[in-house]
Amino acid sequence: MYNYKIGLVVLAFIPAVLIGAYFEGRVVSSDSKNEKKGTEEASKVAIEAIESIRTVASLHEEQTFYKQYHDALIGPHKKSRLKSHVRGIIYGFAQGLQAFAYAGTMYYGSILVSEDDLKYSDLLKVLEGVMIGAMMIGQSVALAPDYQKAKVSAVRIFRLLDLRPKIDAFSKDGNILDDVQGYIHFQKVHFNYPSRPKVKILRGLGLDIEPGQTVALVGSSGCGKSTCVQLIQRFYDADHGSAMLDDENVRDMNVANLRSHIGVVSQEPVLFSYSIAENIAYGDNTREMDMNRVMEAARQANIHNFIASLPQGYDTPVGDKGTQLSGGQKQRVAIARALLRDPKVLLLDEATSALDAESEKIVQDALDRASSGRTCLIIAHRLTTIQNADVIMVIHKGKVVEKGTHQELLNKRGHYYKLHNTQGGTQQ
Repeated sequence: MYNYKIGLVVLAFIPAVLIGAYFEGRVVSSDSKNEKKGTEEASKVAIEAIESIRTVASLHEEQTFYKQYHDALIGPHKKSRLKSHVRGIIYGFAQGLQAFAYAGTMYYGSILVSEDDLKYSDLLKVLEGVMIGAMMIGQSVALAPDYQKAKVSAVRIFRLLDLRPKIDAFSKDGNILDDVQGYIHFQKVHFNYPSRPKVKILRGLGLDIEPGQTVALVGSSGCGKSTCVQLIQRFYDADHGSAMLDDENVRDMNVANLRSHIGVVSQEPVLFSYSIAENIAYGDNTREMDMNRVMEAARQANIHNFIASLPQGYDTPVGDKGTQLSGGQKQRVAIARALLRDPKVLLLDEATSALDAESEKIVQDALDRASSGRTCLIIAHRLTTIQNADVIMVIHKGKVVEKGTHQELLNKRGHYYKLHNTQGGTQQ
């Protein structure tokens, strides 16, 4: 049987072991919200400066951003150094307490081994079992608050992972349309964005677009033009009413199949950090890169000759977000990508508004060729780009208030006439 004397000695030192283990655990797990906030602010400055490096360099403001970055780090750096010293002292104190308890127990135990017939193996069993157990208990108590924090964070993470989108692009459900004509119909559509539930965007909007027709939507900012594009692609569902493609409610269609029939060219073309060929090939529904088809799409988009003139041709990297290409070139690559899937519906959302006059003309020619034989819906602010549309629809406060050709709408002297005059247009 173990000697009761060694048990009493070990129990006497347990408070010191517990206290030391507790402080050691707190030092290891301690964190500062202020330090984190300061580091995040510095990181934000650095990221902003790097992403806008050309603007920063052109303004010769490198030193300004460096100073902002440096100033953001001064506070956290000073606090971190002070905290490191405090941590070191506490950690040393905690380790010292544990070492003192361990040494004291070993010292007295060795006396009992030599004078009281206590076996050395029994001494080690008691020492290791009780001392290490006490250390683990102390550290567990110290880390208990962090466990609660981790538990709360885990709940949030799993709640996020368990979320299911209302519109699942990967779902196999829904009707499949193989032969799409391109007829678009909105029937008394009401809509507001989930993030702004009290702001009505569409208020009973109705429109009809025949297959092969080019229709332009115009109106003031926030009137709901781009929302129509979002609803056709089913990024959102209408609150009331229905958006239809070929007499099929888009709600009832397979999402992937619906989007495979639609080509989109937006105001800010998104290119990926790969080659020109790969960026165009992303438009292929089959996910196979057929170079003949890629080149044909580039020809239709009026970009093939430019690509062919490059040393690496279609293998030329476009750079981060397409930085190696001009605005007009990026836009034409985006048009080629949209055309590669041979869509029946082409959506052009402010496709030329960010371009200079020369680039706009080249891109507009490419768009005119691309829209041939397709249902084309154009969202535009600049009315000069849509004067040749088959039908122009004016949206005001979420409704279509006027429609007709450019000249017909000018003759009405209504909303379109006011928009036209606001942009300095002259009646033709």
